[in-house]
Amino acid sequence: MPQTQEEPDASARPGDAVTVRVATLADDAALAALDGDSWSPLHAVTPRPAPPYGPYFDERHRPDDVLVAEAGGRLLGYVRVVPPTPLACNRHVLQINGLAVAAQARGRGVGRTLVRAVCAEVRRRGCRRITLRVLGHNAPARALYEAEGFVVEGVLPEEFFLDGEYVDDVLMGRALTD
Repeated sequence: MPQTQEEPDASARPGDAVTVRVATLADDAALAALDGDSWSPLHAVTPRPAPPYGPYFDERHRPDDVLVAEAGGRLLGYVRVVPPTPLACNRHVLQINGLAVAAQARGRGVGRTLVRAVCAEVRRRGCRRITLRVLGHNAPARALYEAEGFVVEGVLPEEFFLDGEYVDDVLMGRALTD
């Protein structure tokens, strides 16, 4: 995956640009820590992880499926894409299967940079569509995705029971063709 540069990030040293690159095995511990530290009932359907965090990469989650954002040598966030199904007839679609931004980098465009970079990468891979699932009550994530061209394509009402409340699972997608 190509490396891209964006604006300087306020959490990095002055002049440090945010870069996006494909993850490597060496990112495993930092990604696992970011995943655990960024856990929130706003977006997670799994129980809160506790340190020590397990490995981030496994047979289903490979480094080449993950883009990481960094500035000044610090990992600021990641986005992971995977095939939504193992079917050959569905290979033209990839699905965002995780996006996290470190607390100190939130509100500074890192999430938007990652969404734009992953859309470009999925298009570069020859895919026609990108999809995702987001919890109905996650207004910040939904606003970001909508601003980046994703539309609601379906809703699974009350799909999850989280923190004593039923929460919708919102299916969103975006065409990558011109």
